[in-house]
Amino acid sequence: MTTSITLLTQRHCDLCGQAKSVLERIAADVPLQVGTVDLASDEGTRLAASIGLAFPPGVLIDGEPFSHGRLSERRLRKELERRSR
Repeated sequence: MTTSITLLTQRHCDLCGQAKSVLERIAADVPLQVGTVDLASDEGTRLAASIGLAFPPGVLIDGEPFSHGRLSERRLRKELERRSR
């Protein structure tokens, strides 16, 4: 089963780059479909408001809010493992 990840990003965001790297590493081990949405876009603004995003990057798993700010690879791997059971 492939898990859908949505990454809410903005320009000049170091933590957004870090989150992309984490997702690339995990995608090498776990089937992920990763989509990126710019917070400046209409869709990004809508998504951020709907989940109460405090600051980027925001991560949604299968449309559900997971995290914002620095993405923990360990925490995300644990969550994906939990969901795969």
